[in-house]
Amino acid sequence: MSDRDFRSIHRHGFVRAAAATPVVTTADPARNAEATIALAREAHEQGVDVVVYPELGLSSYAIDDLHLQQALLDAVEDAVEQVRAASADLAPLLLVGAPLRRNNRLYNTALAISRGRILGVVPKTYLPNYREYYEKRWFAPGGDVVGEQITVAGETVPFGTDLLFAATDLPDLVVGVEICEDYWAPIPPSSYAALAGATLLANLSASNITVGKAADREHLSAAQSARTMSVYVYSAAGAGESTTDVSWDGQGTIHELGAVVAQSERFADEPQLLVADVHLARVRLERLRTGTFNDNAVLEGHPERRFRTVSFEHRPHRRDVGLRRPQRRFPFVPDKAERLDLDCYEAFNIQVSALMRRFRSTGGGAMVIGVSGGLDSTHALIVAAKACDRLGIPRDHIQAFTMPGFATGEATKANAWALMQALGVTAGEIDIRPAATQLLQDMDHPAGRGEPVYDVTFENVQAGLRTDYLFRLANQRGGFVLGTGDLSELALGWCTYGVGDQMSHYAVNAGVPKTLIQYLIRWTVSTGQFDHETSRLLTAILDTEISPELVPADEETGAMQSTEDRIGPYELHDFFLFHALRYGLAPSTIAFLAWHAWRDADAGEWPAGFPNDGRHAYDLPTIVRWLREFVQRYYQFAQFKRSALPNGPKVSAGGALSPRGDWRAPSDASAAAWLAELDRNGPVLD
Repeated sequence: MSDRDFRSIHRHGFVRAAAATPVVTTADPARNAEATIALAREAHEQGVDVVVYPELGLSSYAIDDLHLQQALLDAVEDAVEQVRAASADLAPLLLVGAPLRRNNRLYNTALAISRGRILGVVPKTYLPNYREYYEKRWFAPGGDVVGEQITVAGETVPFGTDLLFAATDLPDLVVGVEICEDYWAPIPPSSYAALAGATLLANLSASNITVGKAADREHLSAAQSARTMSVYVYSAAGAGESTTDVSWDGQGTIHELGAVVAQSERFADEPQLLVADVHLARVRLERLRTGTFNDNAVLEGHPERRFRTVSFEHRPHRRDVGLRRPQRRFPFVPDKAERLDLDCYEAFNIQVSALMRRFRSTGGGAMVIGVSGGLDSTHALIVAAKACDRLGIPRDHIQAFTMPGFATGEATKANAWALMQALGVTAGEIDIRPAATQLLQDMDHPAGRGEPVYDVTFENVQAGLRTDYLFRLANQRGGFVLGTGDLSELALGWCTYGVGDQMSHYAVNAGVPKTLIQYLIRWTVSTGQFDHETSRLLTAILDTEISPELVPADEETGAMQSTEDRIGPYELHDFFLFHALRYGLAPSTIAFLAWHAWRDADAGEWPAGFPNDGRHAYDLPTIVRWLREFVQRYYQFAQFKRSALPNGPKVSAGGALSPRGDWRAPSDASAAAWLAELDRNGPVLD
C-alpha cells in the first residue's frame, strides 16, 4: 500500500457526504435541473461520494395543483434526463427529488442516479394531509409499493420503498432513502432500511419553517441516527420555493451515531452544499458490537429479506482530500464549554456517588488513601472529601498518608501535605525508605548496597511497600483502601501488579482517563467545589509533571523521572484508547485520525480553557511510534493486570477496562495481528 492510500478517507471506511440546497425556480424543471447539476459538479470537485437534494427539487415543492399538469410532469421527465446525462462524468451518487407518474398515479419520489445510470426510484411512504399540508390531493402513498418497476426518462428501473443502493467497490456504503414526513412517523421507513443493512440514510425534505421547527428536525435526525446506528443526511427546501402561504430555511444536517457532524447555514440566498466526512466503518463496528441491533432485526422478521439491493460501481477516487469533520484531540473531553461543564459534573458525581455507596456498605469506617501530590491521588482524595460532605460525616474519616521514597520530590511532598491539611483529613507520613532498603538488602539487590541500580525491582519495591502499608493501615483503622490509579494507566499496564498501585479495595479512578482527570480537577476549581486555599493547591498540582517518582533525579541534569518520556504522551494514548476501546478501529485508522487531530496545533478546536502553552502537535512518525507502544501494551502486555481489577465505577461512555464491564480479553494474547495491520496499512515512513 502506498502512503497516498493511507491518506485517503476511503481507505479508512469514510465517505464524503453532502446535503445540497439549490436555489429552485418555482415550477421550472429545466432551470431546477441546471441548479441540481451545478451543485453536483461542485460536489464532484470536492470529492463528495453522496449528495442528498431536497424533496421534489426538480419541480419545486410548493406548486400545489401544478403537480397535476401534464406539461409540468413532462418537463420533470426531461429534467431527470438532463441530470442523468450530466451525471455520467460525475462521481457522486445523486439522490434527487421529483414527482413521477406510474400506472395512472403520481408519486412523490427520490431518484438514485450514479454515473449516467438511474439506479432506482423510492416513493414517499407517508403523505402529510394536515395543517398546511395537502399532499394526498396530488400524490399516491408509496408505503405498499414493493418489488415494482417504473419507467422514467425512457429507462425502466426498480421502484419501491424496498430499495437499498450499495457500492460494490466501497463495501460500507449502503444507502437507504426516505422523504420528509417519513421520519416524523413513529416508525420511519429508514428504521427498516437500517435493519436491512443501510449504513447511510438520506432524507429528501421540503419541510417549511416555523419558529422552533429547526430544532425539532435536528432532534429527529439525531435520534434516528442514534436509534438506527447510522449516518443520517437531511436536506430541506430553501430559497426559491413559493412563499404564498409558508416560508423556507434550507436546513441541512449530517448526523453520525446520534452526533451532529455538520449543519448548514439557514435562510441563505445562495445555493448551499454542506459537506462532511462520515465514518461508515464506525457504523458497521457499532452495530457489530451491539447485539440489540441484530435482535431487533430478527424480531422484525429480518428486513434484509424484504429489501432489494441495487448494486452500483462507485469508483471511489481514493485520493488525499483531507478530513472534513470535527476531530476531537481529547475524545474523552468535550470541546464545548457548556458540554464540558455538564460532563465534568456528571463524571465527578458518578465517582462521588459510587464511593458513598461503597462506604455505606463497609459499615462506615474509614477511607485509607496514599497521597503523592500527583494528579491521580489528588483527584481520588477530593472525590473522597466530597463523598464525606454528602454523607454528612467529618472529613477526618479519610486516613491519608504521604509515603516518601528514594525519589520523592520536595514539591510534590509539600503539595500532598498542604492539600491534606487544607481538606481537613486525618493526615500522616510514613517514610518507606528504611523498609525499602531492608527489603533490597534481604534480596541482595545492588541498590541495597548503595549502588545506583534503578531497575524495575528497585521501583516496584517502593510501589509495593506503599500499597502493603495502606492495606495494613486499613486493617488497623477499620477502613478500606481507596485506589488512585486511572484508566490510562490500566490501558498501558503502567502500574505495579498485586501488592502495588494496581490493587486496592475500591478503585474510584479506574474509569477516568488521565486527560479527563485534569479537567475534573480544573472543574472543581472553576465551580468552587472547595475553598480558595484548596483550589489554589489543586491548580499548583495541575502544573506538576507526571512522574512516578521512583527513580532519583539525574545527577548531571537534575531531571526527574518522566512517565511520558518513557511510555509516550498520555494525550496521544488516551486518543488511541478511545478509538480502540469504544469502536474497535484498526491501528492504521487510529493513526489516520490521530494525524488529522494532532498534526497542527493551530487547527481545529481545543477544549474550553485549555492552556496555550500545553497545545502540542505531533508528526506522523511520532504518532506511529507511540501507537506501536500502545498496541503492544494494550493488547499483549497489560491485560493480566486488568483481569484482576478491584471494583470501581464506569464513568465515561468511551468505555472502562474492568473484566466485569466493557472489556474482556485473554491475558496471554499476542499483539501481532494489530502490529501487522499497522505495518501493512499504515503510512510509509522513512
